[in-house]
Amino acid sequence: MEILAIVLFALIFILILKGYPVAFTLGGISVIFAFGISILAPEYFSMTTFYLLPSRIMGVVNNYVLMAVPLFIFMGIMLEKSGLAQSLLETMAMMFGSIRGGLAISVVIVGALLAASTGIVGATVVTMGLISLPTMLKRGYKTELATGVIASSGTLGQIIPPSIVLVLLADTINSSSRGSDSVDVGTLFSAALLPGLLLVAIYVVYILIISFLNKNDAPSIPKEEIREFRGDNFVSKIIKIMLLPILLIVIVLGSIFTGVASPTEASAIGALGATLLTLIQKKFSLKILKEVARETTKLTSMVFFILLGATTFTLVFRTLGGDRYLQELIVSSNLTPLVFLLLVMVVVFIAGFFIDFIEIIFIIVPVVTPIFNALNMDMLWVGILIALNLQTSFLTPPFGFALFYLKGVAPPEVKTSQIYRGILPFIIIQLFIVGLVFFFPDIIFI
Repeated sequence: MEILAIVLFALIFILILKGYPVAFTLGGISVIFAFGISILAPEYFSMTTFYLLPSRIMGVVNNYVLMAVPLFIFMGIMLEKSGLAQSLLETMAMMFGSIRGGLAISVVIVGALLAASTGIVGATVVTMGLISLPTMLKRGYKTELATGVIASSGTLGQIIPPSIVLVLLADTINSSSRGSDSVDVGTLFSAALLPGLLLVAIYVVYILIISFLNKNDAPSIPKEEIREFRGDNFVSKIIKIMLLPILLIVIVLGSIFTGVASPTEASAIGALGATLLTLIQKKFSLKILKEVARETTKLTSMVFFILLGATTFTLVFRTLGGDRYLQELIVSSNLTPLVFLLLVMVVVFIAGFFIDFIEIIFIIVPVVTPIFNALNMDMLWVGILIALNLQTSFLTPPFGFALFYLKGVAPPEVKTSQIYRGILPFIIIQLFIVGLVFFFPDIIFI
């Protein structure tokens, strides 16, 4: 019976790799597979088990924590429509433009600010690709460096809170764990903050080193141009452009970290704040509101359809004893907890070459979480490691979504091979941070 559960897992994984819709593959194949077993081998699976499914689905739909998903999505898309990214990039470029690599550093910092205020990778990469890539190429930046900086900075929203990845990851871990091993979303946000900031810092250090070693790869902006842009009211311009976004970030994250508001309540504050910020920027209109609502509905529906499909898969997989079988297999193989964790990290990293982070969260994480619990591992630490690892899935060829987003808005002369080469150093940096948190777990508790 347990082998049938592993066959189901492998079948779903193969079909997803072949391009079938994730949500319907997870749910549909699980139901068809279970139905076939109930006919051919009813002693292994009874269709009455599906009586449990409606209550589980309603548990997902009524989950208070998951209400944060559409609200954070709304917040991110509304801020993208406000023109915030363009204003921040222009201002930051002139702040750091006098040093070599200053424009690239400004892209990283703006990427971090957008990550803490939007968390939508596609919107961030596309926006920065449209605004900064032509400018960087025009100013003589090496194509590989420019594309690598933009793509990697756009994925910072996956680890810097508030992050949809962290919300989904916390919910999946909690639904697959015993009560005592649950991970609070707010705690996961707090633990992810320092690794996310370390990632930003190392990006900046890497750019400075490359700029120093290869002066022609990242030239500085002429002083005359910087002087002209700054003018007499540069300080007030910085305050006007940066104060409100930073204030929104502080309110949203501060309310979570201090315990004043739950992540769901803070996401509602963020959605309202993003709308007011768009209104202040004089970009708000009924048309914009409709576009934001439509995109929010589309992305939220996608996430929840996948989640419902994953709920069906988990029910069938566990009824067939797949989780028990894997747990017994790991225990009998005498793998230490750290070796098993390392094995899972390798599997997640390789899976990121082929499938999206949402699919990894809803397929792999529910399978391995009970084993981590049985090995008495700290699920907060494990969750941060998985989240950092998932970030690489946006950058790893051939199916890194950030690479597709960037290629879609890049000038025609930018080749896909250049984007792939440009992203490699940043993938290595991300893996370095994963290794840092792996060997020094106390980083997430500082």
